[in-house]
Amino acid sequence: MNTRVNLAGVELKNPVMTASGTFGSGEEYSEFVDLGSLGAVVTKGVANVPWPGNPTPRIAEVYGGMLNAIGLQNPGIDVFVKRDIPFLRQYDTRIIVNVCGKTMEDYLEVVERLSDEPVDLLEINISCPNVKEGGIAFGQDPRAVEAITREVKRHARQPVIMKLSPNVTDITVMAKAAEAGGADVLSLINTLTGMKIDISRQRFALANKTGGLSGPAVKPVAVRMVYQTANAVKLPIIGMGGIATAEDALEFIMAGAAAVSVGTANFYNPRATVEIVEGIEAYMENHGVEDINTLIGCVR
Repeated sequence: MNTRVNLAGVELKNPVMTASGTFGSGEEYSEFVDLGSLGAVVTKGVANVPWPGNPTPRIAEVYGGMLNAIGLQNPGIDVFVKRDIPFLRQYDTRIIVNVCGKTMEDYLEVVERLSDEPVDLLEINISCPNVKEGGIAFGQDPRAVEAITREVKRHARQPVIMKLSPNVTDITVMAKAAEAGGADVLSLINTLTGMKIDISRQRFALANKTGGLSGPAVKPVAVRMVYQTANAVKLPIIGMGGIATAEDALEFIMAGAAAVSVGTANFYNPRATVEIVEGIEAYMENHGVEDINTLIGCVR
């Protein structure tokens, strides 16, 4: 039974990975999860300099999921290279580094710093606000998507994953722009913009007013967007958004995802990723599926 999948020439032992921002860089989860059993670990966003993140409160529970406005708090590339990469290298898993920035130059600085580091793929978070363009996210303008993809590809030594924002009118327009810019892989969806009001205090639940909605509530939207994207481009896709069980993961795979990322579920079930790996294997055995790749995009 084969569970191996290929992302731009990088082979994963299985299609299950963590979603950026929900797993740190693996160390805090390593006492619950054998990181070596996962296809890949996707790190928290890494910037060229430390980011303090947004003011608190910055997390709120909502029906069917959660809102977060963490603001991509991270210690910066220097700490990441010195501390996190050596830790992850202890395990037999692929390392995917999520890269964030506020300008094109920010992204490129991190990409160049990682060029000689032992990491397998780069995931470029283009849901970040572009400070030079009035704060609109890079991922909400197809011209910006194509431009940043092309520039990152010029500087990257590793294959490049472009992480698409769902907060657009047509996800396929952004997917095609990333493909035109030379992306190797796409990942989607990032969080949907949401809001919660605390009626007892008569104020916003988050200091930032809005936050990213994740969890089971977004899954049907995410599955639809993965399906649309898989039928619009020829790139491998990493699907994410509300995956909590093997059944959820298999929906994404059948919609066209070559791999899946597990995010919010990690917070309430630290073993979610391992259980999903085991559940996919059980499904394959029960349904006589010899190769996971035959399930990718099998629903048309």
